[in-house]
Amino acid sequence: MPPSADLIVENASILTMDPDTPRAEAIAIKGGDIIAIADRATVLEHKGPSTRVIDAGGGSVLPGFIEAHMHLFGGAAELDNLHLAGVHGFDALRDAIRPYALARPNARLLLGAGVDYAILSEPVTRHHLDCIIPDRPFAMSASDHHTMWANTMALEQAGILHGRQLGPGNEIVMGGDGLAAGELREGEAFGPILEVFGQNRVRLGLTGGEPVPYPSAEELAADRDLMHRGLQWCAQHGITSIQNMDGNLYQLELLAGLEAEGRLLCRAKIPFHFKNFMKLDILEKASRMAAAYNSEWLSSGMVKVFYDGVLDSWTAVMVDDYADRPGWRGEPLFTPEHFAQVAVEADRRGLQIAVHSIGDGAVRAVLDGYEAAQRKNGRRDSRHRVEHIEVTTPSDVPRFAELGVIASMQPPHPPGAMNFPLEPTISRIGREKWPLSYAWRTLKNAGARVVFASDWPVSPVDPILGIQAAMMRKPWADGLPDQSFSLQESIAGYTVEGAYSEFMEHRKGRLKPGYMADLVVLSADIESTTPEALHTVRPVTTICGGKVTYQA
Repeated sequence: MPPSADLIVENASILTMDPDTPRAEAIAIKGGDIIAIADRATVLEHKGPSTRVIDAGGGSVLPGFIEAHMHLFGGAAELDNLHLAGVHGFDALRDAIRPYALARPNARLLLGAGVDYAILSEPVTRHHLDCIIPDRPFAMSASDHHTMWANTMALEQAGILHGRQLGPGNEIVMGGDGLAAGELREGEAFGPILEVFGQNRVRLGLTGGEPVPYPSAEELAADRDLMHRGLQWCAQHGITSIQNMDGNLYQLELLAGLEAEGRLLCRAKIPFHFKNFMKLDILEKASRMAAAYNSEWLSSGMVKVFYDGVLDSWTAVMVDDYADRPGWRGEPLFTPEHFAQVAVEADRRGLQIAVHSIGDGAVRAVLDGYEAAQRKNGRRDSRHRVEHIEVTTPSDVPRFAELGVIASMQPPHPPGAMNFPLEPTISRIGREKWPLSYAWRTLKNAGARVVFASDWPVSPVDPILGIQAAMMRKPWADGLPDQSFSLQESIAGYTVEGAYSEFMEHRKGRLKPGYMADLVVLSADIESTTPEALHTVRPVTTICGGKVTYQA
């Protein structure tokens, strides 16, 4: 007698992502693992008196989506913020902010998110915001989360109206009157606003710091609930695994608390965030985190680093001058030598490294650091990662495959692809560098492993929108290479490659017996849906570890 399943999904168009058995009609699950995946009759042999059966209604069933680059805590906190994506012009901004403020009379700080750099036809200043809301602290962040704009009251209460000395790559833009103009570039510049208004615990994972003093029982419970809300949002979008890109011990403790309560809805990998002011010996903390959290549900073992900023605020580091700002190439957050030291030591400890590198100068310096680690420590299966790679150079493209480095890229991010406008980004990059901008296909063709993600809350977390963006990617001008992906490649970017990125390709990313029962049932057959209509395909059931974590 075949073993009786806990759960069977039948009447499905299953895309297994397993080349040995690419398709199936039904899947049987027991004890959190897949025990059978085959035609309906074979799988139904596992049906017992207590087996739950889910009818997929002919919809596609895929491996659960693996979100390989996101910010869970911050994303969860932002679900309640004023969403300003798509808002343009002063009147529209005013009409969005005022009702939001009226509905929240007790909020200490009003926060907007998703702001387009070209929201106004001129640079946004505190004076614009004061005209809309002068009497309550208000700040709004760019969709990339690297720039914030604040009104006078917020700047004043945070103690930065008169400016402040900051580390490299961070800037409080000053006005002609000697006071802060309202634009704050990078985290050190806008961190004081979030800190003074108690918004900083969700951001500590970007600094590698821990909350001091340690949160009260009430605050801990509130933070766990916030994390749970973020996990629910992910499960609702078919996500079963998260690779977080900011992290500290506190986030691991919150998720471990949720796991103990039976509320950990997705598997999570949380890194240690290394900053340029830290000494190398702090990597011992990363090693301790890796040793303490090493299960299939909750793990660490990764070091996250920011090497540069973003193109739109000229904080990404370029090999050559910005096309629209001669004489400026961006200021790195590390020197190449300093980053190489960090890479060598983290690699020596057997830790995986993931580095935010947007400009081609940053990408090169990070690859150089990984090469230095290989020279010093010997070659191993390290799977170090470069995050974003928005611009690269012909000589650096082959180095990804040569060094075994993962290209971690985000289909929603190219200007014009999904929610980002063409300008100012493509003018910053300059036509000469367009052929190797967001060059997914070029890197893949050169042998790189390319993994996909959203960078939520920078872009919507929805992997199906990411798959659609990857398939529908159009060149910005005639004669540029086509960087788009096929449906199969795009799905692999969110499943197979995600599993590989966290050394878990033997347990997830595909649907096959012995693998984790992480899968998503979709509302339609994704293979017979045109790319233009993909956004209409919705997750109806998400299953993680054999448990239903979302049901439409």
